[in-house]
Amino acid sequence: MNKRVLAMAVGAVCAGASGLASAGALDRSGQSVAAFLRPGNYAEYGGSFLSPTVEGVDRNGDATGDMGSSYSFIGAAIKLQPTEKFSFGLIYDEPFGAAAEYKREGAFVASPTDPVLTGLPVVSGPSIVSGGQLAAFGLNSGIEGDTEVQVRTRNLSALVGFQPTENWNIYGGAAYQQIKGDVNLRGETYSVFNGYDLSVPTTGEWGWLAGVAYQIPEIALKVSLTYRSEIDYEIDANESMPMVAALGANSAQLGGLIQQLVRAGRIPPATGQAIGGALANLRGGFTPGTTDLTTPQSVNLDFQTGIMADTIAFGNVRWVQWSKFSVQPSAFGQLSRAVGPLVGQPNGFNLVDYSEDQWSANLGLGRKLAQTLSGSLSVGWDSGAGNPVTTLGPTEGYWNVGVGLRYSPTPNIEISGGMKYFWLGDATAETGARSYAGEFTDNHALAGSIKFGFLF
Repeated sequence: MNKRVLAMAVGAVCAGASGLASAGALDRSGQSVAAFLRPGNYAEYGGSFLSPTVEGVDRNGDATGDMGSSYSFIGAAIKLQPTEKFSFGLIYDEPFGAAAEYKREGAFVASPTDPVLTGLPVVSGPSIVSGGQLAAFGLNSGIEGDTEVQVRTRNLSALVGFQPTENWNIYGGAAYQQIKGDVNLRGETYSVFNGYDLSVPTTGEWGWLAGVAYQIPEIALKVSLTYRSEIDYEIDANESMPMVAALGANSAQLGGLIQQLVRAGRIPPATGQAIGGALANLRGGFTPGTTDLTTPQSVNLDFQTGIMADTIAFGNVRWVQWSKFSVQPSAFGQLSRAVGPLVGQPNGFNLVDYSEDQWSANLGLGRKLAQTLSGSLSVGWDSGAGNPVTTLGPTEGYWNVGVGLRYSPTPNIEISGGMKYFWLGDATAETGARSYAGEFTDNHALAGSIKFGFLF
């Protein structure tokens, strides 16, 4: 297998196996460094999209409609080889993100009749009167809208590589990453967090990466192992909790209502006391504070090898430590600790967290189809990051199949494209308080990418 044939086959791998969106936890780009490991001087630019269909039933058994939002992102890289032993590169990608919106009326969309405190006849909107009697006390919170999340990250990695021999490449560098996002919780699913808004302004921090690669060009063998560090953020986030303001404004009336319900035997005295204690905690307000967030460390293992003339096998294994990831904004955390004893969480709870690490794997074949055309087929699997899952991303892992093509009109120009179809894993959704929120089954997604590469 000559080197030109190897280059064609490698191009097919890039088209079919990289640049396509992931679906595990918040993972998107896969954080590949393949462009930096290309021979010679190389640059590329491309984009990817993911169009998911994620439907289920909420806690009341009502259909949620499609809550998965389509999204797209770009990637770019440049790699320079000024000497035989040293290389330099920049890689831009958008590694983590989320996009979802519940649009259909139900437990994830605000309604004036949303119950607020479990076991109490209290609703978020105006009071409800039936037969001349007060059926439910209204907080008049004015909460409207639906549950939605939008999170994006941008990452620029600067790498330096040392090649002591033709076979080895030792590389490392720094990564500057920015995060920005908005979360809006609506509907009865979230109880006193109904109406909660979080806005994370663009915030940047530094991390690092390091790796090693080994290759035997004559047989198209290439193996690389890349580690990326955690990146810690301290964010001045903006939070809004209109339900808390409404509870505080009506605290006296609510206290009297609780006493009436206890005397009437409708709720146990211990429950009334616990709810009263929670309301008293809310009257003190919240202390301003910052939000700590850490994007996870990860390891990528990439490999390929020639298996016959004009054909290579390739694969990728990725590990991401989502089990240590959590988001507890400052005011959200204080509210969770105030009401946590009511739901068996006396120390509070997180807005989002995951219970397991994410593992994913892709395997495929790349083959030269014509003098200027090569193609690939691949299959992929992702473990997800634990089940039950957050309501803001209610799937657990996936299986996928992918196809890729690469066209090279000249020896120095590559045009690659690929498509993948995902079978998304079934999942049970729950809130941060670990309360049941719904079931999501039989969902799927379509992803695609295009990339332009230049050798110079």
